[in-house]
Amino acid sequence: MNAASFSSLSSGHQRLQALIGAWRGEEEVAGTQWTDAGTATADVLAEAQFGGLFVLQRYRQRRDGTVSFGAHTVFGFDQQNSVVTMHQFDSTGFVPALPASGAWNGDELTLDRSSPRGSARVAYIFDDADTYRMRLHFKPAGSDAWQDMVSGIYRRVSPSSINGF
Repeated sequence: MNAASFSSLSSGHQRLQALIGAWRGEEEVAGTQWTDAGTATADVLAEAQFGGLFVLQRYRQRRDGTVSFGAHTVFGFDQQNSVVTMHQFDSTGFVPALPASGAWNGDELTLDRSSPRGSARVAYIFDDADTYRMRLHFKPAGSDAWQDMVSGIYRRVSPSSINGF
């Protein structure tokens, strides 16, 4: 889809287009109840769907040469409530009851979601058109403290350099 095709979208939908592309990242993974601390690499492929109304993101994390985590995420913009939405399905198998929701503040998109397990907050910070940072935090149910989960920096790469999606 070309840029002219996106011009008929709302400004909220147009902002989502920043996520589109093939990305490779270096990540720091915090030790949690689900995984050990360490480093990882990630491949992210995000494509516009339905004329740019949604962005489908496929994510694959590798640790020690093995795929350790995967996710499919659908980003949208709820015009009625002026919020960005994020439905995520991942290799842990938890089915989200509700999407995460949030908003842009300058070049940073922050989304929050709650479940019986606790609250999650993810931020995408765009340094420029070809680089973004991501931070994921989690607050277990019954706790007031946010824990680091994953942080990384992602750079745009050629789609052909990402295989296996």
